[in-house]
Amino acid sequence: MSRPAIMNRIWFYLMVLAVVSAAWTNSFEEVTKASFEAAKMAVNLSLGLIGAMTFWLGLVKVAEEGGLLKIIAQRIKFLLQRLFPHVPPEHPAMSAMVMNISANALGLGNAATPLGIKAMMELQKLNPHPERATDAMCLFLAINTSNVTLLPLGVIAVRAAAGASEPAAILLPTLFATTCSTLVAVLAAKALARFYGPEPPPPEEALKFTVEKTSSEEISLISPGKWEQFLLWGLFFFLFAGILKNLFQTPSLLGLKKLISFGLVPLLILSLLYFGYLRGVAVYEAACEGGKEGFKVAVRIIPFLVMILVAIGIFRASGAFDYLVTLLKPLTKPLGFPPEVLPVALLRPLSGSGAFGLMSEIVARAPDSFAAYLASTIQGSTETTFYVLAVYFGAVGIKDPRYAVWAALLADLAGVAAAFFICRLTY
Repeated sequence: MSRPAIMNRIWFYLMVLAVVSAAWTNSFEEVTKASFEAAKMAVNLSLGLIGAMTFWLGLVKVAEEGGLLKIIAQRIKFLLQRLFPHVPPEHPAMSAMVMNISANALGLGNAATPLGIKAMMELQKLNPHPERATDAMCLFLAINTSNVTLLPLGVIAVRAAAGASEPAAILLPTLFATTCSTLVAVLAAKALARFYGPEPPPPEEALKFTVEKTSSEEISLISPGKWEQFLLWGLFFFLFAGILKNLFQTPSLLGLKKLISFGLVPLLILSLLYFGYLRGVAVYEAACEGGKEGFKVAVRIIPFLVMILVAIGIFRASGAFDYLVTLLKPLTKPLGFPPEVLPVALLRPLSGSGAFGLMSEIVARAPDSFAAYLASTIQGSTETTFYVLAVYFGAVGIKDPRYAVWAALLADLAGVAAAFFICRLTY
């Protein structure tokens, strides 16, 4: 198999196996409907990203103009230089990657996607072959799909709604499983990078442009005076006083979970704006300028998203996915892996919503069972790999993902194995 054909062949065989399976199960009607529904869903997803991407790319521009991205990159320069040796330490991609990984860790998926796409756009500026993924891109996406998760809030909410005795019991197992999957992602990406051979260095003009851009001190001269700074810090004090008041009024795990679930995004937004404004950035103009790219990127990813989601949709509708589950059950059953959880593990890299639905059904049926405990941990420990690859690579026009698919899938496998191990140990 030629290296550039990896994604082509995965997509091709998903389509072929779906149609062959449909012939055996007489499900051509379901496959036809699924193809149109998946295509429609892909377009709706892409268009739904326009607003979020415009807004968050605008906030990133405010942070960039205020120098926050450079500060973040400087604080963790040592680690980033070891992971991404071909990316200059103060390049905007470095801090954008850190912000994306942090947002994923906190469960802020809506904010993480625009930040990740921003990182890919910056990495693309250093790419000597614009249609071929660089080592930095492959490693970043491998980490992204296996990201360490501190707060799997959506899964905890499902467990709480189903009446589980300890809804947050999956916090430590999820942290352990995602830590293992991230380590495997990094090791796999580094090993595969050696197998695929060294990549050429970034073009000199890109490096010069980056240095000039990141070392610029062209900040709009609207710095607030002392009285305005005093007012802003006073408002910040009232903000935290309000948060503490709400916590004391609802002194329980539910109140803390509600604050984390709904409060982190507004607090992150406000922090970025505060930082930019206090540094003298014209926040409204900078946000509008940064948001201009949102519409273009959302439209650019439509073909990539349509193709992968249609393939996954008809693969499930045809019964091919059920055949795959049946084929693997004899291998997993002797290990004590619950048969009803296997579809969650297999579907998670293909369809996040599908896996979430299966997990919710298992939890609702028996919220305190081992199957529910394991399904919840797997759901919180793995990512929708093919969706992430389609969106991130599609946003910058990458056609050859090189080894990113294999590194991400190895990380998914490690995440499921680690989740099973830790759940057996702690249940």
